[in-house]
Amino acid sequence: MLSKKQQIVKRLFDLVFSAIGIILCLFPILTLILIATISTKKFGLFSQKRVGQYAKIFTIYKIRTMRVHSDENFITTANDSRISFFGKFLRTYKLDEIPQLFNVLIGNMSFVGPRPDVIGYADKLVGEDRIVLSVKPGITGPATLKYKNEEELLEQQVNPKEYNDTVIWKEKVKINREYIKNWSFLGDLNYIFKTIFP
Repeated sequence: MLSKKQQIVKRLFDLVFSAIGIILCLFPILTLILIATISTKKFGLFSQKRVGQYAKIFTIYKIRTMRVHSDENFITTANDSRISFFGKFLRTYKLDEIPQLFNVLIGNMSFVGPRPDVIGYADKLVGEDRIVLSVKPGITGPATLKYKNEEELLEQQVNPKEYNDTVIWKEKVKINREYIKNWSFLGDLNYIFKTIFP
């Protein structure tokens, strides 16, 4: 687990740069919300309940990419018919994630960490795997970078949900466990750099 000092350093970085990011990206965010509203025929800002630090439930914000969302059918593949044309563009370049700058500023997310899962995954972790819940979920991180083409990978599976649950999810937990055990500030900067400049 991160020490108190490490948590303070991480939070200060998140606070300063999320505020700067919001100032710089506010107009683009509003523009994307408007276009997404037209594209999906629903309000372009999407919110959903996710599992956060210490298994606390919080609301995550994204640009809407789907015409229809379903909490029961949340496994999304690359050619999911629910995704709008503009939504595919947003998802390809991860622009739908930009509103999470507000989540980082509020303090229920970090720039780097395990991706926040829907209810039924991280909150069900047991034993040593519960260390994943000791940090705030992130916009990016080592597992996110490894599975940046996750939707394309799921598209190739006969049973995408089963593959996600038995292969991808287990690997993500392992990667995130190691990330937390070996956390460093420079490591976080490296993950952010790799996300912006893949």
